[in-house]
Amino acid sequence: MKITIIASGSGGNATLFASRGTRVLVDAGVGPRVLEQCLSAAAAGGADGRLLPDAIVITHAHADHVGVAARYNKKHKIPIYASEATVRAAELGDPERVRGFSSREPFAVGALTFSPRPLPHDAAQVALVVDDGARRAALVTDLGEVPPGLLEHVAGCDVVMLESNYDAGLLEAGPYPQHLKRRIRSARGHLSNAQACELLAALPGGTHTVALMHLSEVNNRPELALDAAREALVGRRTRLVAAPPRGPLVLDAAAPPAPPPGAARSSLGPPAPPRQLGLFTGI
Repeated sequence: MKITIIASGSGGNATLFASRGTRVLVDAGVGPRVLEQCLSAAAAGGADGRLLPDAIVITHAHADHVGVAARYNKKHKIPIYASEATVRAAELGDPERVRGFSSREPFAVGALTFSPRPLPHDAAQVALVVDDGARRAALVTDLGEVPPGLLEHVAGCDVVMLESNYDAGLLEAGPYPQHLKRRIRSARGHLSNAQACELLAALPGGTHTVALMHLSEVNNRPELALDAAREALVGRRTRLVAAPPRGPLVLDAAAPPAPPPGAARSSLGPPAPPRQLGLFTGI
């Protein structure tokens, strides 16, 4: 399974999963032109030269994730999959090509199986584990705290893409109004670097690549998120990268990728034993 992170941040989100002839875009926060440019740059087109996906899966109804889904549906006739709550909340295009899924039941799109799990956010949100029968990858963004059962949900994934949205000090000292700071810090907001690291430190062995996602361009710095995550992953044979606001960043679920030039990564060493996940609370 190849994963192309096309965009990750408040300006738009989109990640392509491709395996065995199936290509599914998760979230549609960028338009077709940007998508095609990124996939061309990443050489992610199929053997037939197609760049557009076979289907789109939406995680939640915020504009930076669902913004152009209806355009893909109407203009390009691409089916849209979304949770039942998101179908009710968002404009997704032609209803004949919109397919609702339960937030706790797996569903298949071609060669890929998607296993969702609800996340605490101020819109109905799901984490996704994507399985092609040989490899598994988890996409976990837009959550204010780590809910019970999430660690078990992502355990055993070859690739984990996890939100590390803000540094607490930068957020507090930053320009956002207090009501927005409270929203971000809340249990229905976003994960801080410290919260992300607590989950990573408890992650069982088997994950060879961690990508930090949805970094705030105002309230975070890649080096801060990477330094914190590196400490959480010390002693593990894990590659660590930070997804840029606009990609492409290509990950291979079958093997650790070569990190992009200048990207930080964790030290390589023997795998750490699994650790027990403690209680997480929002800040």
